[in-house]
Amino acid sequence: MDAVQPPFLEGVLQGDCLAEMARLPAASVDLVFADPPYNLQLSGELTRPDNSRVDGVEADWDKFADFAEYDLFTRAWLAACRRLMKPSGALWVIGSYHNIFRIGATLQDLGFWILNDVVWRKSNPMPNFRGRRFTNAHETLLWCAADREARYTFNYEAMKALNDELQMRSDWLIPICGGPERLKDAEGKKAHPTQKPEALLHRVLLASSRPGDLVLDPFCGTGTTGAVARRLGRRFIGIERDPAYTVLASNRIAAVTPAGNDAVIIASKREAPRVPFGSLVERGLVRPGEVMFDQSRRWTARVRADGSLISAEHKGSIHAVAAQLQGAAACNGWAFWYVQRQGGPVPIDALRQQVRAETH
Repeated sequence: MDAVQPPFLEGVLQGDCLAEMARLPAASVDLVFADPPYNLQLSGELTRPDNSRVDGVEADWDKFADFAEYDLFTRAWLAACRRLMKPSGALWVIGSYHNIFRIGATLQDLGFWILNDVVWRKSNPMPNFRGRRFTNAHETLLWCAADREARYTFNYEAMKALNDELQMRSDWLIPICGGPERLKDAEGKKAHPTQKPEALLHRVLLASSRPGDLVLDPFCGTGTTGAVARRLGRRFIGIERDPAYTVLASNRIAAVTPAGNDAVIIASKREAPRVPFGSLVERGLVRPGEVMFDQSRRWTARVRADGSLISAEHKGSIHAVAAQLQGAAACNGWAFWYVQRQGGPVPIDALRQQVRAETH
C-alpha cells in the first residue's frame, strides 16, 4: 500500500494503529505521545461501599490473553513509532503500575534512551473503595529520545516560566480530567474511561516540541493530544480504531481555535545568536581597561582590548577567569560578571541582549 504523503499528514485516521502507522512515511514525526491500553486485568465489577458500580475500563481494547500477548503488542507499536520518528524526535508514553514497567523494558530493548520518568500526581484521585491497598494517586510517563546521542527538543526556559521561574521537577501535580472538559455521551456518562486532562498534554507538548512540529498519537481516544496540539500550533495526526471515538476526536479538534504565533513561538536562550564578549568591547559597551566584578564584589578582573580578562593571578575568557577565581571547574561568565554604570551594577548579559536586539 502506498505511503501517505504530506500534506495529508494531519487529522484523525480510523483504523488499527499498526496498519495505519505502516502507511506513514519513515522519519516524519517530531513527537509521539502514546496512551496505550493499560492491560488492567480486571475481573468482575468494581463497586463502591454503597454497592454502586464504578465506571471503570471494561472495553475489549484493554483486554489481553496474558502478559506475553501484551508484550508482543507493545513491542510492535513501539517499533512502528521508532520507524516514524525523526532522529531528533522523542516519545512520551503514559501508564500505570499494570503496564509501565513492561513498556519501559521494551523501550530500552528497542534502543530508546529514557530521559525522565515523570510522575503525574493526581490531586483528586479515585479512592481505593475496598480499602485493601493504598489509593492509586499517580501515573507514570516515560520521556524518551530515539537514542543516547539524539539531539531532542527540550524547551527548558518555557518549563521554568510555567513553574514561576523555578526549574520544573519530574513530579507534576495535575487534577484528573473533570468538569466541562470531561466529554459525555448522550446518556451523560463518560465518553471515554481514561480521558487525560488537557493540562497534562499542554505541559508535555510545550516541553518537548516546537510550533509546526508533527505530533503523533497512535491511541487517539477522544483527541486530547490533538486538541492541545492544535491550540499550540503543532500539526497532528491521531489514530483511533473505534469509529465513535474517531468522530468525537475529529469534532473536538476542529472546534479548537489555534493560538497566534506570537503566543506559541517561544525563543530559547540556547538558540539565540552567539555574541562574543569581544563584540561588547568593539562596540564600546565595555571599555578596555574597565574593571568588572561579581555580584558580591568579592572578585574583580580587568577587561583587555581583545575581550579577554586579566586578574592578579589569572587571564583568559570571561568564563575561564570566573572559574579560576572561584576554584571551580567551569562558570558561566555572562551570569557572573557585572560592570558599574550610572545607577548601579549592570550584568554583562544585559549588554549582550542589547547587541542581539540591535543586530537581529
